[in-house]
Amino acid sequence: MDGETDVAAGLGEAAQRPILAGYDPGPFFCELTTPRPDDGGALAAIAARLAALPVEELRRRAAAAERDLFNLGITFTVYSEATAIDRILPFDLIPRVLTAGEWRTLEAGVKQRVAALNLFLHDVYNAQRILKDGVVPADLVLGNANYRPEMQGFPVPFNTYVHICGTDIVRDTDGTFRVLEDNARTPSGVSYVIENRHAMLRAFPDLMRGVALRPVDGYGIRLQEAMCEIAPASVDDPQVVLLSPGIYNSAYFEHVFLAREMGVPLVEGADLVVENDRVFMRTTTGLAPVHAIYRRIDDTFLDPTVFRPDSMLGVPRLIAAWRKGNVALANAVGTGVADDKALYAYMPRIIRYYLAEDAILQNVETQICREEEGLAYTLANLDRLVVKPVGESGGYGITIGPRATREELEAARAKLIADPANWISQPVIGLSVGPTLTPDGLRPRHLDLRPYAITARDTWVLPGGLSRVALKPGSLVVNSSQGGGSKDTWVLVDE
Repeated sequence: MDGETDVAAGLGEAAQRPILAGYDPGPFFCELTTPRPDDGGALAAIAARLAALPVEELRRRAAAAERDLFNLGITFTVYSEATAIDRILPFDLIPRVLTAGEWRTLEAGVKQRVAALNLFLHDVYNAQRILKDGVVPADLVLGNANYRPEMQGFPVPFNTYVHICGTDIVRDTDGTFRVLEDNARTPSGVSYVIENRHAMLRAFPDLMRGVALRPVDGYGIRLQEAMCEIAPASVDDPQVVLLSPGIYNSAYFEHVFLAREMGVPLVEGADLVVENDRVFMRTTTGLAPVHAIYRRIDDTFLDPTVFRPDSMLGVPRLIAAWRKGNVALANAVGTGVADDKALYAYMPRIIRYYLAEDAILQNVETQICREEEGLAYTLANLDRLVVKPVGESGGYGITIGPRATREELEAARAKLIADPANWISQPVIGLSVGPTLTPDGLRPRHLDLRPYAITARDTWVLPGGLSRVALKPGSLVVNSSQGGGSKDTWVLVDE
C-alpha cells in the first residue's frame, strides 16, 4: 500500500479521514460491508484499501475515469423535442462484489430461467400445451401486443428463441436474490459491463491488486460463436452481421462496440438486400452473403413486407429468408410475449411446468391486477405497493405508494380501475445498497443487477453483469433514463 501512502502525503488532515468512516447502510444489505462467510476475507481487504484513500484522491480518480469514458465515446443519447445529447452512464468507482458461491446461485438461476423462457416460447408458437392446460391464461398470451402470429409453427435452431437475455435481479434486506424482470427482446447495457472493468483497471489498479476476479472480456467471442452455431448448417464459415437502426438510436454506441468485439460488420437495413430468399450485404465489391443477424431493431420495424409497411429501418422479405432457413436471427421475433410484466408473475409456474423444478431465483411477490383478487388487494393497499404498467420499461409509469402524494395515488387508482389488465403491483423491496461516492463522501445507494446470458445450443452467462445504481438519495429507480448510474461488478474466484 506504499503507493497509496505517497498519494495521501501532503494532503490536509481532513482529507485523510478514512472514507468508510461514517458510512452507514442502515437496515439494508450492503454489497461491500455486510459479512459473507465465503468471501475468503476479500470484502474486508477491499474495504480496508478504500479506507486508506483520501476522499479527494477518490474524486480525482472518478473524474479521470468519467473523462476516459466520454472520450472513448461510451455514451447513450438522450432525446428531447429540441436536441439530442450524448451522455455517459454515470460510473461509480466503488465496485459491487459477489462471492463465488453467490455467483453459482445466480448463474444456475439465470440458466434455469432462460431454459424455461425458451420452452415456453416454443410451446406458445407451436402446440400451446401450457395454454390448453390452463397454467397461463390464453388471452394473456394470444392477446398480448408482442405476440406474433407469424411465428406460429416457425422453426428456429435448437428451439432457441431468446439468444441474448438480460435478467434484472435485486437483493432484499435478508440478502436473498429475487428476479425483478426478464428482458428477452433486445437487452442493452452489456457494453458498460466490459468498459466499466477497463475503467477500473485504469483508475483503480491498487484496489484490484491481488484480488482474483472472473474476467468479463469474453462476451463478444461467445456471442459470435453462438451466432455461428445458429447459422444454416450447410455453411462452413458463416458471415455474421449486427443490424442497427442507425446513429440516432440511443444505444448506438453499444452496437458499434459489440460489432467490434464480435469482429463482424455493423449494418443498417439499407445495407442488406434479399434475393431468391437469401440475404446479402452490399459491399464495395458487390453483394456478399449473410448467414446470421444479431438484430437490435424491434420486431415491428424488421421487415416492412410483414410488419409495419412504413418502416425504413428493416429489410424487405427478411422474414421469408429466415423461414426458408437461409439466415438466422437473434433474438427471434415474438420473444416480447415472454418478458411481459404480467407474464412475469407466472414464471414460477412456467418453470415448474416445463422443468419440474422450483425456481432457483424467486420472483418478487406480484399481484396480477387483471385478476379480481389481485386488483382488490392492490386497490386496498395502494399506499404500500409499487404499481407498474405491464407495457412500459425504463422505470416509466411506476407509482411507488409509500412515496406518492395523495394526488398521485388517486391518479394510479383511476388508471387501475379503467384498465386493470395493464397493471401489476409488488411490495416495496428494501433493495441492497453499495457504498457510492457522493458530494458528502461515501453514502449507501440502492442497486440492482442485470446478468447477460447467451444461448444457442447451450447457455453461457457473463460473470457478474451490469450493476445499476440509483444515484439519488433514497431512490429505488436505477434506470439510466431516470438518472441512474453503474458500477463494476466483481465476481470473486474460489481459492
